[in-house]
Amino acid sequence: MSAAAPKQMNPLLAAYLRNLSSNPLRTKAVTTAFLQFFQEILASHLAGTPPPRVAKDAPLLVHALARAQVSGKALKMAAYGAFVSAPVSHTLVNALQRVFAGRTGLQARLGMLLASQLVVAPIQIVVYLAAMAVINGAKTVDDVKKTVKAGFGKVIRITWMTSPVYTVFAQQFLPAELWVPFFNFMQFLTGTYFNTKLKKMRIEADEQAKKDKEDKAN
Repeated sequence: MSAAAPKQMNPLLAAYLRNLSSNPLRTKAVTTAFLQFFQEILASHLAGTPPPRVAKDAPLLVHALARAQVSGKALKMAAYGAFVSAPVSHTLVNALQRVFAGRTGLQARLGMLLASQLVVAPIQIVVYLAAMAVINGAKTVDDVKKTVKAGFGKVIRITWMTSPVYTVFAQQFLPAELWVPFFNFMQFLTGTYFNTKLKKMRIEADEQAKKDKEDKAN
């Protein structure tokens, strides 16, 4: 009886992994920009954000894009993914890998996991929340600080609960070549959740500010 032929990798996945190996930062930047663009559109729908206003006499395509929440914010999110998120994550992860290079065993794996959650994750979250504050309309440094302060605790708790779980899941149940796209997908889901929460917080803050202004006027 002949041995079964090895299962061939999907050509698109193989091409992606080749680019990730040969041009890691560029590939991560393009991937993150693409995911952040669609994350912004999805989060806007989930949060109930009003669509961007367009002129009544604007072309039909412009009205369709506005209804679909394809806005300047989505383009800003793509820019954030390419020029902020991807380089920051790439630099932090590479630094972490250099620190633990050549070290194996359970103690090293636990140390790397702890360093990732206690050092890398908080930096990424602060950068993310600050960028989201600016993209979602923060006008001053105080506005950015308030957004970071209000969201950091919630985001870090969810990160600590989810990241180790899906990391262990990938290690136990997925082939190594699927880890990168799987992690990208999980980060897309959690990022959409965080962005939706931030948008809802921003809408509530704007509504409260409008109410306070009306109360003062009366």
